[in-house]
Amino acid sequence: MRLPCPGLDGRSVNGVFVVFRSGNCMSANLEARLERLYSRRTFGIKLGLETETAILEELGNPHRSCLVVHVAGTNGKGSVCAMIESVLRAAGLKTALYTSPHLVRFNERFRVSGRDIGDDELAAVMDAVEDAADRVRARTGHEATFFESSTAMAFEYFRRAGVEMAVIEVGMGGRLDATNVVDPLVSVITRIDIEHAQHLGGTVAEIAREKGGIVKPGRPVVIGGMPEEAASVIAGIAAANGARTVSASDVGVTLRKRDIEGQTVRIESAGADYGTVRVPLLGPHQLENAATAVAAVETLGECLGCGFTDRQVKSGLEQVRWPGRCQVLSAKPLLVVDGAHNPGAGKVLAGALRSIRRKPWGLVMGMCADKDARGFAAALGKVVERVWLVPVRTERAADPKLLEAAAAAAGWRPEHATLNDAVAAGMRWAGDTGRGVCIAGSLFLAGEALEMAEKGELFR
Repeated sequence: MRLPCPGLDGRSVNGVFVVFRSGNCMSANLEARLERLYSRRTFGIKLGLETETAILEELGNPHRSCLVVHVAGTNGKGSVCAMIESVLRAAGLKTALYTSPHLVRFNERFRVSGRDIGDDELAAVMDAVEDAADRVRARTGHEATFFESSTAMAFEYFRRAGVEMAVIEVGMGGRLDATNVVDPLVSVITRIDIEHAQHLGGTVAEIAREKGGIVKPGRPVVIGGMPEEAASVIAGIAAANGARTVSASDVGVTLRKRDIEGQTVRIESAGADYGTVRVPLLGPHQLENAATAVAAVETLGECLGCGFTDRQVKSGLEQVRWPGRCQVLSAKPLLVVDGAHNPGAGKVLAGALRSIRRKPWGLVMGMCADKDARGFAAALGKVVERVWLVPVRTERAADPKLLEAAAAAAGWRPEHATLNDAVAAGMRWAGDTGRGVCIAGSLFLAGEALEMAEKGELFR
């Protein structure tokens, strides 16, 4: 279906570890560009669309060059984005995927046809956006933030690449997030929980109002599994905008078999029976995410007037890849890495770990200072037996004493170690006891673990 529309090396850059490809002649130049981009973190988080809109106008409004699916939520939105994009790609579309943050390389945030942006292309769009941001600053006095620049880079790259359909993940909230400049064909909101309370509000209802800000007049919104209070708020916003609501609960996803390589499920909806599907993502929560993704794809097909075939949906779900989410790094002994970093995600992770192995787990935990370490630890308290606390490679890393207090409150007696030493100790313990070890607490930590695994350094 075609649509009628247009080796590793690294260093710390402004407190964030950035990875480049070894031997690439662009690395030095790209490093300087990334350093300039990361310096925009000093402008902090500024929710609002004025600066983003101005930059995009300077670029000729690239966000209008392709059709868009816009995805918000607290937990699961990344997995849902990956599933939707994989189905669209399986259907023959030229797709794009914009997500954040990255795990190992900054390039991961921008994907076209399933591939990360190349260094040369990244440097070119970064230059274009920085020039546009400079012109906006000269005219208005407003400095672009890191995320505003990154989002503009995504849209500019997707236009240059001739993308037909882009799946865009919200960075924070929704209503005032920089990605909310798009006019999506379909909006999607996944499970909502308390997060970023200082920016979004301290109650589920307040956060739901911010997430619901991505709903556009007359455009359908798919609502994933979430507390009734949140679903009610979003339904009210949709009604006020004349937007049809679609519940992901209308799609049935039933588990048939599970192992450490994935889950075999049966998927059916009111209009289709997709049969047995092998989804290569672990955890019971991925069944909910798959239901949300299928509901979104079916709704998208209705909007386009040409639905996706059962085979395309099945193929896309079976080929989806989403690293750092209950990803198995070693089968014997069992080692899993996950990016969970808030209490809600901690509860989801606890369920996933139980589903993989019933015995108590070991946990290698590192977190950022702005996260609820006590709530995260409490969510995992009954699943975890041994704990190693490790530093996170960012200036935002939590004070070790804070992590120790959170661990103690969960009933753990933690040990402090480096990531490598903690994993080595955990692997020995898992091998001796037949149990598993999970690395979790931060996407920064997940990225560091994946990088070390790729370089063959994690198990030494």
